[in-house]
Amino acid sequence: MSSLVVNNNLSALNAYNNVNQTDMAMSKAISQLSSGLQIQTAADNPAGYVTAEGLQSQANGYTQAISNAQNGVSLIQTASGALNQVVSILQTMNSLALASANGATNDSNSLNANQQEFTALSNQIDQISQTTQFGTTQLLNGSFSQQTLQVGAFDTVSNVITLTIQGISTGALNIATTAVSVSNAASAQAAASAVQAAISQVASIEAAVGATQNQLNAVVANLTVGQQNLQSAYSSMVDVNFAQATTTYSTDQILMQSGVAMLSQAQQTPSLVLKLLQ
Repeated sequence: MSSLVVNNNLSALNAYNNVNQTDMAMSKAISQLSSGLQIQTAADNPAGYVTAEGLQSQANGYTQAISNAQNGVSLIQTASGALNQVVSILQTMNSLALASANGATNDSNSLNANQQEFTALSNQIDQISQTTQFGTTQLLNGSFSQQTLQVGAFDTVSNVITLTIQGISTGALNIATTAVSVSNAASAQAAASAVQAAISQVASIEAAVGATQNQLNAVVANLTVGQQNLQSAYSSMVDVNFAQATTTYSTDQILMQSGVAMLSQAQQTPSLVLKLLQ
């Protein structure tokens, strides 16, 4: 049986320590329930905090990489639309060249009309080459070379796609009006060959651009799945389990009430000494 003492009320001290621990637990539960987080600072779980921040950094990187890849798709679609238009123009130029090559049925007036339209279409190709832009970036004038797209969360070669789009000016396609003409049958035959070669060249450029677009679409799909998995892992580590936290909080409330009641009783124990002194 414990001694009845006044100077050191061990029962009250034990009750106080228990109430203090319960109060700390309640404060933690209230903080978790009010924030929705079980790891708010490094003090809550140092190792978990480091891991969670790494996951969050990677997830944020994936988010930006998805945006980068989607912007890349938009850039490629801009270039592809212009290339489609150039191919359409080249097909018309090819028809004009073949029409002029049919010398037996053409007079000077028809040849001159064909040449005028051929020149106008050639100028239109140059206009498209010089004005097709994504923002302020020129796409088809030959300056878009070895441009990088950051499509990952890290600074590695596998997270970068390099893109080059060849120029499609009439000079680059070897169909400048200073070099080809449809003003007579002989030159029109040579022009037809040059235009047909240009059609193949532009088609190859567009095929390469389209392949990159498909690659970027695949990258976006993969990054989206990865981002979702990272967010899930981060959530399971950082977010509070409300069912568990509310149960803990309810238990702490009961312990706090009973602890305060017992502390009050323990504090009254020394007063029993007065009865011995009566």
